[in-house]
Amino acid sequence: RSTGVREGTEAVIERIAGMVEEAATKAAGGIAGIAAVGVGIPGLVDPAGGISRLAVNLGWRDVPLAAKLRERLGVPVFIENDVKTYVFGEAVSGAGAGYRHVFGVTIGTGLAGAFVTDGAIFGGGDHLAGELGHIPHARIPYTCNCGMAGCLETLVSATGIARQAADAVRQGAAGALADKFRERPEAITAKDVSEAGAEGDETALAILEHTGRLLGEALAYVVPVLSPDIVVVGGGAAQAGDALLGPMERELRSRLLQAFADRLVVRPGALGSDAGIVGNALYAKSKA
Repeated sequence: RSTGVREGTEAVIERIAGMVEEAATKAAGGIAGIAAVGVGIPGLVDPAGGISRLAVNLGWRDVPLAAKLRERLGVPVFIENDVKTYVFGEAVSGAGAGYRHVFGVTIGTGLAGAFVTDGAIFGGGDHLAGELGHIPHARIPYTCNCGMAGCLETLVSATGIARQAADAVRQGAAGALADKFRERPEAITAKDVSEAGAEGDETALAILEHTGRLLGEALAYVVPVLSPDIVVVGGGAAQAGDALLGPMERELRSRLLQAFADRLVVRPGALGSDAGIVGNALYAKSKA
């Protein structure tokens, strides 16, 4: 459903509650048949207090979401960062099932990661762990929305892929993608780049390769620190497939000690856009 941010916080919470009631009615005959509710929220989350600390896209700051929904629905409610629950879904019931230590990455509007170890989400200090997109990179010239210069997600994201393509067109790139958007490069989307890459467009393929290699380089710092059994890559931009994930994995493995490279599995997500929904439900079940 459309979030309806402009209607205000209470309207959004009421919409969430209504969707829960509708799903509960279809699945369990009503809310009384539900043990708990899990909600994934973008931005900074205090899961212990049930508070959405900062969700820029929603315009939320210090919203006691769990308490408001619990009062409205009459069942326990547990909230988490949406990327963490996305990866939790993949770790428990998707591509990472059967592995003890799962690091997951989502390439969407931004870039983020999460680590699930022995069935538990690793939060880190103040529950801030996983902000892969805000690793600064010396070769990235853009200023991030966060205010820092060179954040990885300014290139390694759906937004970043589109930005690279628009820049290439403005600089005179050749090929079908450039010809299509010559007069309006700002209209290019990551999906356009992915589709052009699938058709063999050299500009699109170069962008996807560059993006994949940057992500592989960043993951080469993560893997020796956390030593995951598997890295799972999901999110909309990951739909570009091997054109992006192939360079990513090759770059990652080329930068690892053999001991890490030999044991590491790398896979695309298995649950698609349902990973967050599955993860929210499994997270609530684990807490109830």
